[in-house]
Amino acid sequence: MTDAEWSVLEPLLPVPACASAGGGHPERYCRREIVDALRYLVDQGCKWRGLPRDFAPWKRVYAYFLRWEKACVTERVVDELRRRVRAAAGRDPEPSAAIIDSQSVRAAATVGAGTRGWDNGKKVTGRKRHIAVDTLGLLICVFAGPANVQDRDAARVLLGLLHLVCPRVTLVWADGGYAGQLVKTARKYWSLTVHIVKRSDATQGFVVLPR
Repeated sequence: MTDAEWSVLEPLLPVPACASAGGGHPERYCRREIVDALRYLVDQGCKWRGLPRDFAPWKRVYAYFLRWEKACVTERVVDELRRRVRAAAGRDPEPSAAIIDSQSVRAAATVGAGTRGWDNGKKVTGRKRHIAVDTLGLLICVFAGPANVQDRDAARVLLGLLHLVCPRVTLVWADGGYAGQLVKTARKYWSLTVHIVKRSDATQGFVVLPR
């Protein structure tokens, strides 16, 4: 990490036990090096045991990861970075509109049968990620599940997360896969207006649609 990146991230990490009111032993490893190890693991897609010896032992890196995930550090970092990018673009730090969509991806043989399914539309056996972004394309929240779950069903969970993370969002754009009861459900439970962007029957191939 650069010094500038670390200056943004460090305040978002939990207070070390040794600096808390309850006290504790000083941390043995530099937090910046732990973050570098996590970034390497995500970038390379390697196993925990595959971390190079240049980093802290993988068991210690994994222990930090578990502790920080329990403290919702990843969500806090994503939210803060999104606010900063929006402010730099001249937008309000908190979005008021969002876009939702999904993508099915093939699952490896090691993925349990209970967490994957067959997406008949995309002809894929695996998992499906449902994502909400702001109008700049910045991530707000994501929900993953079996690929056989319909978009409008999974969207109920996604919109619940969206309302929790960004309560200012009142308008959501979505494609035809989300039409139907979801529009009424979103308005009833979260006061969200879901606007379906329809694709013309005459459209051939890839075409950029409004919003």
